[in-house]
Amino acid sequence: MILYFFSLRFANFQSVRTPFFSLTRYLRMSRQVNELILGGQKSGKSRRAEMLASAWLAHSTDHKAMLIATAQPWDDEMQTRIERHQQDRASRVPEMTTLEEPLRLVQAIEQLSHANNLIVIDCLTLWLGNLLMPALANTDDEKTRHDKAQVQISRLITGIQNSAGPLVFVGNEIGLGVIPMGRETRAFVDALGLLNQGVASACERVTFMAAGLPLTLKPAA
Repeated sequence: MILYFFSLRFANFQSVRTPFFSLTRYLRMSRQVNELILGGQKSGKSRRAEMLASAWLAHSTDHKAMLIATAQPWDDEMQTRIERHQQDRASRVPEMTTLEEPLRLVQAIEQLSHANNLIVIDCLTLWLGNLLMPALANTDDEKTRHDKAQVQISRLITGIQNSAGPLVFVGNEIGLGVIPMGRETRAFVDALGLLNQGVASACERVTFMAAGLPLTLKPAA
């Protein structure tokens, strides 16, 4: 019975998996497509977003692509990681410009979204972490930070629904493991899960990445 169950799950995975070589055809649809890409660390999330941007740029000389980066260099390791991502993007998608925006993501999307501009947001997890960090939120009160973050999340979902051009969101799925022991960590995992649900509902396509392979959770109609 166990083997039968896993064989069914594997067959289902094989049937809905979308290979990277279909991305160009996917982006050649005339209507705009907003996508959420979820996955664990080093699962291929950012790489897929880059390939979507490359396909978008290749389709028309009028098309532009921009990445909004939300990471903050809090320590040497994070600074090194940011620099490595910058170098990788520059080599793989040199035409894509980058805007560093750790907090004002909603405002940036509202200002920069237009029909010919694809915007990659990398990533939602760090953006939420920034919103909930006492030093950036200017308050030590946890409830106040979460309430303020919820206002921004609601604005983001509205912005996705009203965006003039395609948006590609990168985010982490961190709720698949054991329940965290710390109260604040549990609150963050819960908040991120709700953020992912809201963005997934607003986006037309949702993809889960594992081992560099895309699993379509919500196909574009």
